[in-house]
Amino acid sequence: MALTTKQHGPAKEGTRASVTFPADLYTELERIAEEKKVSVAWVVRDAVEKYVEAQYPLFRGQR
Repeated sequence: MALTTKQHGPAKEGTRASVTFPADLYTELERIAEEKKVSVAWVVRDAVEKYVEAQYPLFRGQR
């Protein structure tokens, strides 16, 4: 998988990212979103936030 990075300034509230998921994973995200009555975007943001906090516990204090 090719990965490209762009140099940006500090992230601001509401920064967008485009992500492509395998079909089966996206189907599961849709199922979770429907079950929780939220958007797929909310599910992804929630998962990423939890992942970052688990990897970098000090990140919590930076928000």
